[in-house]
Amino acid sequence: MSGPFGKLAFTLPAVDAPTSVELAQRAEGDWGYEAIWMAETAGPDSFTLAGAVLQATSSLTLGTAIVPVYNRTPAVLAMSAGTLGQLAPGRFILGLGSSSHAIIGDWNGLPFEAPLASVRDTVAIVRQALSGQKTDYEGARFRSKGLRLGSVPPVPVPIYLAALREKMLHLAGEIGEGLIINFQPLEAMAQIVEAYRAGAAMAGRDGKDDEVVSRFQIALTDDVPAARQIVRAAFGGYLAQPVYNKFLAWCGYEQEAKEIREGFAKRDRAAVASAIHDDLIDRIVILGNESQCKEQLAAFVAGGVTTPVLAPLAMSKADVVRTIEAFAPARIG
Repeated sequence: MSGPFGKLAFTLPAVDAPTSVELAQRAEGDWGYEAIWMAETAGPDSFTLAGAVLQATSSLTLGTAIVPVYNRTPAVLAMSAGTLGQLAPGRFILGLGSSSHAIIGDWNGLPFEAPLASVRDTVAIVRQALSGQKTDYEGARFRSKGLRLGSVPPVPVPIYLAALREKMLHLAGEIGEGLIINFQPLEAMAQIVEAYRAGAAMAGRDGKDDEVVSRFQIALTDDVPAARQIVRAAFGGYLAQPVYNKFLAWCGYEQEAKEIREGFAKRDRAAVASAIHDDLIDRIVILGNESQCKEQLAAFVAGGVTTPVLAPLAMSKADVVRTIEAFAPARIG
């Protein structure tokens, strides 16, 4: 279902794994959503929860946005994607990305190195494996030889790639089948789409029909100042991570990125919060009453997002449900 809000989707996990499965069933049966996109940070792992959701539903498309390419080998990623592709043919999309220094380096204890080469090699190996042929690939970062997948899906599993700045956007357009973005201001949409399509052109296609999936932190609220404070507290460290910090600068927020980075390095929370000023928050997060939030979403869709993924800034199941219900395609379509 498309329209001024694109192909609306929402993000899981929400609250906990059992609640996430319940919400997925309601999304399909009551609310009219066509898609769910799985986030993976420190909660349920995407593939386990995706299997539960796909088995509990019958028509929803489910994608990962994103699974990192570092903390599972390409062979394991192919096995997981193949299994989900067999459980729900044509309903699973594998969204991959490089993730961040904190998640890969600190949480997983792995070197966050050569993200472009790591993504390129992973996609090549996973594609070979999912096709049913024996893998035979030697890349700059990863290699695989002789794996013949025992869980080849009957319908090809699309691979979408997460990207922020120009080089990764080029790569996503070149070897991906869709784009996943996050935390971009509206004014950056044109350069994001242009860079992605330039990469697609390298592979001999224009990419104009590719899906552009964007997660949006969203709060339905009449107290926007309080919601901004939640954003500062929740995402200060996030925006200090090199990948997102450099992305902010690339989008035109060089001074803010510098102040966030330096303040975080000094453990100066006040400095970080000050750098994440109201105008910046209002450009990368959707806050306000229902009408205001819908207006902001429509602007991003007009700017090139095809699939807005709602990520409620909510502390309870009731608040999550309230947001998902407010934007339910069955209600607004």
